[in-house]
Order: sequence, then C-alpha cells, then structure tokens
Amino acid sequence: MAGGVRSRCPLLLLFLVGVAARAAASGVVTDGLLPNGNFELGPANSALNGTRVMDPNSIPNWEISGFVEYIGSGQKQDDMILPVPEGARAVRLGNDATIRQRLSVVRKASYSITFCAARTCAQAERLNVSVAPESGVLPIQTVYTSTGWDSYSYAFKARHSAVWLTVHNTGVEEDPACGPLIDSVAIKTLGPPRLTKGNMLRNGDFEEGPFIFPDTAWGVLVPPMDEDVVSPLPGWMVMSGTKVVKYVDAAHHAVPHGARAVELVAGREAALVQEARTVPGRRYRLSFSVGDAANGCEASMAVEAYAARATARVAYESRGTGGSKRAELEFAAVADRTRVVFQSDNHHMRTDGTLCGPVVDDVALVGVRGHTARRLL
Repeated sequence: MAGGVRSRCPLLLLFLVGVAARAAASGVVTDGLLPNGNFELGPANSALNGTRVMDPNSIPNWEISGFVEYIGSGQKQDDMILPVPEGARAVRLGNDATIRQRLSVVRKASYSITFCAARTCAQAERLNVSVAPESGVLPIQTVYTSTGWDSYSYAFKARHSAVWLTVHNTGVEEDPACGPLIDSVAIKTLGPPRLTKGNMLRNGDFEEGPFIFPDTAWGVLVPPMDEDVVSPLPGWMVMSGTKVVKYVDAAHHAVPHGARAVELVAGREAALVQEARTVPGRRYRLSFSVGDAANGCEASMAVEAYAARATARVAYESRGTGGSKRAELEFAAVADRTRVVFQSDNHHMRTDGTLCGPVVDDVALVGVRGHTARRLL
C-alpha cells in the first residue's frame, strides 16, 4: 500500500490556535476518540453478570440500556471468536440495546462520527445512530473487509451545545446476545462544503470528510442518506438502498490527488452524487481522476459518470498497486440544477474476500465555450 492545513497567514494560524484553546477550555469535544471511545475502561465485576453489563452507568463516560455485553478480545461465542480491532475491549449490542454519551459541542457546527462495527450472529443487523432530533439507520449486513470489522460514519448538525450521541441496535433475536460489536468511537468537526475557485462542485477533492483511524487500513464507509441529511462527506450524497462508498486516505492507500479519495466498493448498487447550479443550454465540462487504491484489488474496472443527458464509461485496468488516469465528460445542461453521478459498473473483491473497487478523486465542474457537447475519455 502507498503511504501519506496550511495557514494562509500567521494571523489566521494564531486565530485557529485561539479557537482550539477556547474549545478545549470550554470542554467542547475535540477531534479524535471520544472519552473512553475504545471502551478500555470497563465496569466493575460487581456490575457484570457473566459478560452482560447490568448497571446502566458502569461503563465510564457511557450510559447503556437493553442487552449490552462487555467483550474481551478473542472471547468465544459457541464456535465463533469475537475479535476486537483496537485494544482489548469492545461492547456488543444485543436485543434492543443502546449505548449513549453526552457531548459538549459548538451549536450549529457540523460533526461526523466514526466507529468500528462487526456483525456477529444476527442475519439482518443494522444500527440506528442518532443525535436528536436527527437519526440515521446504518445497514451493516454487508461485510466489506476480510477481518469482519468495518468503520462507519454518521454526521449531524448540532442544534444545542450539549447533545446525546446514541447507538441503538433495533433488532430482536431469539438469542438476546446476538448483535453487532462496537469499538473505537471518534468525532470530527466538519468544515462547510464551500465552492473553490475554478470548480462548481463543493469538496471535489474529497479532502473534507469523516475521521479515519490512523491505525486502521480499511478506510471509512459512508452510508446511504436522504437528501436533507447532513453528509459525513460534505457536498456529496450516497444514493443506495443498503450499500455504501468507502472514504480512503493516502496514509494507507494510493490517492490520485491530495490526501483523501473515495473508493466505489458496491458496484451499481451505490452512487456518489452532487447537485450543481447550471444554466439550461449552456455547456459544461466534468473532469475527474479514476484509479485504484493500491490495496491489491486487481481487476478490469470501470467508472460510469452521468451529468444531464451525457454519460461516460471510464475503463481502468487495475493491478492493485496504485495509479490513476484523468477523464472528462462534456455536456449541455437541461435544467437549472444538474446532478453529477459516479458509480462503479461492477463488483470487485480482493483475494482475501475484502470488497474493493475503483477510486474517484479530484472532481471538477466548469463552464466551457463552443456549440457541440462531446465526451472525452
């Protein structure tokens, strides 16, 4: 695999340092792992019945309800070993189980939550993640990594300066312990998805996105979302029923441009979408990079791009060692808003069973002159 803020002036740097200092002094949560976000601080033995946590306030910094278990790495359930991705401890959310933590935040600011989750014995596991009044259901039926653990993201806009982050397993199984394992819960403040000079799309380089754990090499999954929901990937939506896209970083993957990119890991079942203001009849050029993440995903890949009535299929032969190519799509707008859409034309899998796909990065939309819309690959 391939490895990987600048201040505009000293005054801006001093300003940012001052803001961070005031946030820390006020107790506002800072980017990174939440207090006891890895659950390494656990309940006293007197609060446990076997592995089940009986006291709702016995896990430091968390409140629980329902069937919650405190799990040690390598613990077995029947013939299944329950691994832990970080440290030695995690929690398992069984029937109607909830964990929650109260967070001090900046009112009206947007945040993303990243956490690790793994399926155990239930067949249709899903999690309801919420910061009232917003909530989202994260489908975790599909396992994207060979380890069984995936990192998921969720975003919200703070309505108040103190909020409750809640993770709830809505399932009810015959075995009340059946449910997902949860570990490593982190937060990140999201910058607003502003337009930049020379690009009609926001966050076209994907540099703004959810927190990526530095010690995990599998990226972060961005789930499907409604159009009015805050996105963990500012400016972009994921359109799907139950599938996701993966947010990857240059520290663990090959990234065509900058430090972040998106890997399309669900074939045609998920689309990466952004809507831009356009003028009907005027022509535009959509340019973007297509490559592979240097994660061993060897395949004949293709990314399909759509804008207005124009389409492009960009083929990429991946050896799984990194690399990218540039592509363009020119189109004539047919409405005052145009959706830009990217999806992989097929499913791909590494030899170890990890789902993978083509990488998209450095997306730009600009107006062009001339009279004939054309497609360039």
